Amino acid sequence: MVRQLEIYRGKKVFVTGHTGFKGSWLVKLLSMVGADVMGYSLEPNTIPNLFSVFGINSLCKSIIGDIRDKENLTKYILEFKPDFVFHLAAQPIVLTSYEEPSYTFDVNVIGTSNLLEAVKKLNKPNVNTIIITTDKVYENIEKDYAYKETDRLGGYDPYSASKAASEIVVSSFRSSFFNPKDFDKHKNKVVSVRAGNVIGGGDWAKDRLVPDIIRALSSKEQIVVRNPNSIRPWQHVLEPLCGYLHVGKLMNEENLIEGAINFGPYDNDTLKVGDMVILAIEIWGNGEYNCPNINNKPHEANLLKLNIEKAISLGWHPRWNAKEALSKSLEWYKTYYQNPSQINDITIKQIEDYFNI
Repeated sequence: MVRQLEIYRGKKVFVTGHTGFKGSWLVKLLSMVGADVMGYSLEPNTIPNLFSVFGINSLCKSIIGDIRDKENLTKYILEFKPDFVFHLAAQPIVLTSYEEPSYTFDVNVIGTSNLLEAVKKLNKPNVNTIIITTDKVYENIEKDYAYKETDRLGGYDPYSASKAASEIVVSSFRSSFFNPKDFDKHKNKVVSVRAGNVIGGGDWAKDRLVPDIIRALSSKEQIVVRNPNSIRPWQHVLEPLCGYLHVGKLMNEENLIEGAINFGPYDNDTLKVGDMVILAIEIWGNGEYNCPNINNKPHEANLLKLNIEKAISLGWHPRWNAKEALSKSLEWYKTYYQNPSQINDITIKQIEDYFNI
């Protein structure tokens, strides 16, 4: 792994959302290769949470702050002078966006603008900024079609719309202040990366499939399945994170990486929600599920796929299929609940297994 991510050794990496699920995994990876990391995020919002399990406080300079606080965010970015910026801070839950739409737009759109404006004020050459959005930024036509980076943006629910809007913000900043045509003047690069339905050990967010499964299985309760026939591009958290880090490496070495990049499984590796639940019960060894008829439930997409040809052309490819991703996730949770003292060992082993394929 050190060889593949060696570019980050000794580099200053600013990570927003470092107290979250993906952010904690990212800081863990960066710490293992000797990066100098500063994290900026709100306090963890679940109990338990991966930030505490991984001891992220000891792996980076941890700043508890709101991405909407432009002055505070700018202060830390200007002081830290990062070489790389990974922007993960977000309100990431679709159902929450129905409950708090204005908050969702504020965090996901204005927060992204605040981050990019701070990078602009940094006035430092060779800063590589990676904005993490989602696979849900596309106008979903609910057909068996894998969306390309050039397809139309949209969003039925407030979360999806807010992330599509943040993509427009990214495009505007890139054109206005970090234009690749003027690279010799500013020497900075900005890309957005799109992935979704990420699973892995340490996610305890509400209204997500695997955390819901784990809560039920660990407490010997029935798994309640909202949309058993929905199809999603499931992937282990290491897949997109290593894609993001690979893109950052290429940005540091070349001047050609721009626009947006999708990260997801191969087109033939998609499973229905119901299939994932049945598979989880099989892997766990026991459990039951129920698919109640929920009236007046908020709209959620039934079918979603991503075209990952651009990412593959850049040298990245999926390594674990959906079944392997789920198996690794459940292995991590079982260790957490049954042998918590071994959680760091299983985490490192899974990272090593991923890179040694």
